[in-house]
Amino acid sequence: MIKVTILGNNSALPAHGRHPTAQAVEIREQVFLIDCGEATQIQMQRYNVRRKRINHIFISHLHGDHYFGLIGLITSMGLMGRTAPLYLFGPPALREIIRLHLDAGSTLLPFEIVFTPIEEGQTSVLIDHYHYAVSCFPVEHRIPCHGFVLTAKGSGRRIVPERCRQLEIPAAFYNQLKKGADYLRRDGLLIKNHEVTVDGPPSIRYAFCADTRYTDSFLPYIKEADAIYHESTYLKDNVEKAWERFHCTAEQAAQIALKAGVGRLFLGHFSAKYSDLSPFLAEARSVFEATELSSEGAVFEIIAKKISG
Repeated sequence: MIKVTILGNNSALPAHGRHPTAQAVEIREQVFLIDCGEATQIQMQRYNVRRKRINHIFISHLHGDHYFGLIGLITSMGLMGRTAPLYLFGPPALREIIRLHLDAGSTLLPFEIVFTPIEEGQTSVLIDHYHYAVSCFPVEHRIPCHGFVLTAKGSGRRIVPERCRQLEIPAAFYNQLKKGADYLRRDGLLIKNHEVTVDGPPSIRYAFCADTRYTDSFLPYIKEADAIYHESTYLKDNVEKAWERFHCTAEQAAQIALKAGVGRLFLGHFSAKYSDLSPFLAEARSVFEATELSSEGAVFEIIAKKISG
């Protein structure tokens, strides 16, 4: 399962009680922070996301509403006595921005920041762990910008212990069975994997599509994802403004979700000009029914092609 907590859902400005973009994504007790707009750490306190559980932070691009809360969060981590390394991924210039902030205040952190730059147009796997993976893909924005795919990996085949005992397969071989291996007994009998295992839980994929114009360019990276977040800064009566400002409408976000064949769609990055968000939901659902608003404080539990939240 992947759990997503919405910390901020507004674009550009805090307005109407809404805050700039930030999400906490949990996979097997690891918490990944995606973007860190102004007041993110305050939102973390409000919605019970603990700083010490965050070991990886991903910044999509260097517009302020996506990272102005980062230096505050980092220094707070230091004040709270963090010693574990913090792994930070983002545009190359972010390294110098952080250094300037820390140097200006003569701030010495008690932990290491391990920074991995994401170059313009880069498509790559950023983390590949036994239980999870994170990759990046470029989107179309006014400055270099990336989306992210977070994967909770399946645990392989599921053992049927009773059948294994009947066929005299030692427990020491169970990990190999989970990986799909057959077992050759000493007496020469080959036991096929499917005889002693069943399908295990599938991998689960969540895509954060960041700030972008309407484009099919990144469809291959999000295709068949179990859930995606897609920006929807405007309603369709402002489609020309959306294009000029490198953003999307709710209807366009829904069209991307439909084309990609995803399980569910979360809308976010709403313009401060809108106080009522219900028209966004109505507009998107007319194209893609399985749409939700990324309301602040909402927690979505994502399973294979189905979400409850």
